[in-house]
Amino acid sequence: MSGDSLDVNDLGSTGGTTRRLGPDADGLAEAAGLLRAGRLVAFPTETVYGLGADATDPAAVAALYAAKARPRFNPLIAHLPDLDAARREGAFDAEALRLAEAFWPGPLTLVVPCAAGGRVTDLARAGLPSVALRVPAAPLARDLLMRVGRPVAAPSANRSGRVSPTAAAHVLGDLDGRIAAVLDGGTCPVGVESTIVACLDGAPRLLRPGGVPREAIEALLGRALLALPGGGPAPLSPGLLASHYAPRAGVRLDAGEIRPGEAALLFGPVAPPGLARARAQLNLSPAGDLAEAAANLFAHLRRLDASGAATIAVAPIPRSGLGEAIADRLQRAAAPR
Repeated sequence: MSGDSLDVNDLGSTGGTTRRLGPDADGLAEAAGLLRAGRLVAFPTETVYGLGADATDPAAVAALYAAKARPRFNPLIAHLPDLDAARREGAFDAEALRLAEAFWPGPLTLVVPCAAGGRVTDLARAGLPSVALRVPAAPLARDLLMRVGRPVAAPSANRSGRVSPTAAAHVLGDLDGRIAAVLDGGTCPVGVESTIVACLDGAPRLLRPGGVPREAIEALLGRALLALPGGGPAPLSPGLLASHYAPRAGVRLDAGEIRPGEAALLFGPVAPPGLARARAQLNLSPAGDLAEAAANLFAHLRRLDASGAATIAVAPIPRSGLGEAIADRLQRAAAPR
């Protein structure tokens, strides 16, 4: 990112190495202290690992953008330990409140107008009059947020546009030496980021499919979610850039056969033609289970990318339920860069 410099000492790193903290009281206390001091700490949620920074501290948020090399027009999600804390940051209309009460804690982000007296810095909101809020389901994440006592901005803990991390080792592969610490809570069970719904004009809109299926939200509301509005150059929420979640290899979608030397990302029990010619292969779910596929998506993309193949061929995946979120991530991974 042009104009950004990064001093790892300013981020709390020691000796150029990121500390790996255990998921116990000592690890939580150290992680919370680092975040309160303006340092960057990655931590696990049920979706993916987030790169945490004090969302009320512009310097900490600026350091987060620098560590990720993230475009500053892309806003950040502020994470809170409970709904009461979220309502101090955002103004919830009746439908936003229904969604929060039904799906929080959980993999749903709500974009709502900023509350009077809200503390999330303008830089974290990318200058918008709205704020993206989430209460994660992972107990370790909520324990950490409770200890910090402030909103924590936490985009995925990877270089901007790259594959999201679902394990502490993935975080260190991208950010070792660039952040102060990673709180190691094992593997993230959902595996794709949160669903994002905007509640700004009385008509909830789906901004990004994710861990809560569209069908569940529409069933609660009793009507269809509107589509993302167009016309503005700046995203209303994270995860809306055309090229995102991208491995270094090219990505070829809906591959009916595998070409020589490609890496193959499969789904279901049927082997496509040409599989014997693949440089490497992994199956998101041999049984065709979309929840298993979502949990494996980013880790499998990383492993296939490490094979050195120039292209990852992706088998067709159903677009219903969590398949919509998987397809969204894969389409962005395949977009021109």
